[in-house]
This record gives sequence, C-alpha cells and structure tokens, in this order.
Amino acid sequence: MAFYQLKREQFINASLEEVWDFMSSPKNLKEITPKHMGFDITSDNKEDKMYEGMIISYIVKPLLGIPTTWVTEITHVVPLKYFVDEQRIGPYKLWHHQHILEERDGGVYMKDIVTYQPPFGFLGAIANRLFIKKQLNSIFKYRFKAVDDKYNNKQV
Repeated sequence: MAFYQLKREQFINASLEEVWDFMSSPKNLKEITPKHMGFDITSDNKEDKMYEGMIISYIVKPLLGIPTTWVTEITHVVPLKYFVDEQRIGPYKLWHHQHILEERDGGVYMKDIVTYQPPFGFLGAIANRLFIKKQLNSIFKYRFKAVDDKYNNKQV
C-alpha cells in the first residue's frame, strides 16, 4: 500500500541554539499544535529535552473531537542538527517525522519531513485524499505561523 510524504521548510530569524532549545522540548509541542486538536501530553516525563529512546504519550483529537492515544518514540537525536519521532501507538500505520535544523543566512532553516501511511489499506488511501492530507497541511500551516509569530515577529 502507498505511503505519503509531507515536506515543509521554514526560515526562523533566531539562533540555532534558541530554536533547538524550543523545538527539542516536548513541553512546547502544545504551543505549536492547533487548539482544536485537543493536544495534551499524558506521559510523566521529567526531562525537558528529548533524548533517543524517550517515549512521549499524548491525547489528541484528530477526527470529530474523538480522543485518541498517540505514543511516539524519539528514535534519533543529533543535538543542534535533527531529531526523529516515530509513532508507536496511534492513528497511523506508519508515522516517521524528521525535524532538521540548519544554520544559514543569519538564522535557521527548519525542515520537516513526515512520512506516513494511513491505516485500512485502500480505505486509508481514500481517507488521505479526502481529508487526512488536508488536515496535516492545516496542522503544519498552524505550526508554521506559531513558530513565525514566536521568532520572526518578535519585538526588538
């Protein structure tokens, strides 16, 4: 069955350290997730920074306000360069999300590559065409704006 990719790139007017500190902290995920998603971290992580092997559990309401448990594992971390989260339990058959940071042009280029596969075979492919792809685009559009507002529109 087919899988899909969503790629986004954003310039952030901030230092690499500042962007890494924000993006690599699970506590900040809620700030860059649309409120209608009902996103709440349910794991009791004491760590402020992601590390390889870290398990993070959430409740999220991606469809019709129905709460869904989502568990991700941080599988790769290279500080100040990238980290990868992969779904272990959740709504997708496959979810692999790369967060890549590159210092360039006096700021940071942040690139997201999400590789995903909906469940339910051909029905998932139809659902992707009808609403999943649109919803993911909407979520990343919100995230882009939230990050842009945080860094590129900050008062000097």
